[in-house]
Amino acid sequence: MITLEDVIKNAEVRAFIEGAQKQLQALGYTEHSYRHIGIVSKRTGEILQKLGYDEKTIELGKIAGYLHDIGNCVNRANHAHTGAILAYNILKEMGMPPEDRTEIVSAIGNHDEGTGTAVSAISAALILADKSDVHRDRVVNTNMSTFDIHDRVNYAVTNAELDIDENARKVKLNLTIDTQICPVLDYFQIFMDRTMMSKYAAKYLQIWFELEINGTKLL
Repeated sequence: MITLEDVIKNAEVRAFIEGAQKQLQALGYTEHSYRHIGIVSKRTGEILQKLGYDEKTIELGKIAGYLHDIGNCVNRANHAHTGAILAYNILKEMGMPPEDRTEIVSAIGNHDEGTGTAVSAISAALILADKSDVHRDRVVNTNMSTFDIHDRVNYAVTNAELDIDENARKVKLNLTIDTQICPVLDYFQIFMDRTMMSKYAAKYLQIWFELEINGTKLL
C-alpha cells in the first residue's frame, strides 16, 4: 500500500508543492506550502480516525490532505481540478490501485468552496481540515500597512483548534481573533462560504459542526 511517507518522499510531489507556493507568493496569497498541507493532512487523518474509519481510509485521507493544493503550481483558478489530475498521475506512477486513486482524486477535486462539496468521507474530512487552517502563520506579507482583508483576518487569528468529539458526534472550530487587528465580522465577510461548506461536510459525516470565536458559540 502506498503511504503518506511514500508520497512525502516523492521528488515530483516536492516540486509541485514548491512551485505552487512560489506562484501563490507572487500573487500575494497566504501560505499553501508544507506548513498548511502538513496541518491539513494531519487533521484529515484525525477526523477519520476519531470517527471510526479503517486504517486504509485514514491513510488515503492523509494523502489527499497532503496533495490537495498542488494544482496551484498550474494556476490558482481551478486548482482543485488540475491538482486532482496531477495527483492521479503521480499516484498511478507510484503504483497505487485505481480505486484508491479515485478516492483521493475525488476529494481533491471537491475541496474548493467555489466548485466542490462533500461527496465521500475522505472529501468531507479534507474540507473540514482545510477550512480550519486560519492562522497568522499563513500570512506571507510582512508589511502590515499593505494587508488586504485576507491577510488581516488570517493575521488576527492567533489560535485555531479543530476539536473532534466522537462521543457527542460533533466537530468544533475554536478560533481566537485579536479584534484590535480586525473585527469578527470581517471573518464572516470572507469565510462565510467556507463555513457553510464545513457545515455540510460535517453533515455528510453525520456529525455536527460548531464554530466558536473568542469563547462565543456562533454556529
